[in-house]
Amino acid sequence: MPVVTRTRETVSAYVAAGANLGDAHAAVCRALQDLGTLPQTHVEAVSSLYRSAPYQAQGPVFINAVAHIRTRLNAPDLLIALQAMEYLAGRVRSHVNAPRTLDLDIVFYGDARVDSPGLTIPHPRWMERAFVLLPLQEVAPHKVNPALLHAVENQQIEKWL
Repeated sequence: MPVVTRTRETVSAYVAAGANLGDAHAAVCRALQDLGTLPQTHVEAVSSLYRSAPYQAQGPVFINAVAHIRTRLNAPDLLIALQAMEYLAGRVRSHVNAPRTLDLDIVFYGDARVDSPGLTIPHPRWMERAFVLLPLQEVAPHKVNPALLHAVENQQIEKWL
């Protein structure tokens, strides 16, 4: 695990998890549990699991969820920790939107706005993706309004567990 720095205050963040290679169900469940093992991080809530057809991606169906965490890690260090979890799960970044054993994205990090080459917060496409919106609605209903849900209603997704 990489060396990390910490922020002074605890920040409320939302992390989207997804996988569509190997045992996707096990990978997502493990990642959601492992979020709580990150330094100075506590998992507040986890959504149900959802099965979704690939959207702007390829391969088999995805298993998706969203976790609400509280962390003292700063956003870049949280990203490094999430990418380390992906690597340990066998993630290979062969091309954009390639099938994956695990994908972890920071959707929100407090009220922060970040636009750097390696990190954009809020996630730039969170509003376009049913596989983010539906689980996010479970753990943060104040973040998802009916118009957002209406805009993604044609995407294939179902609550799985």
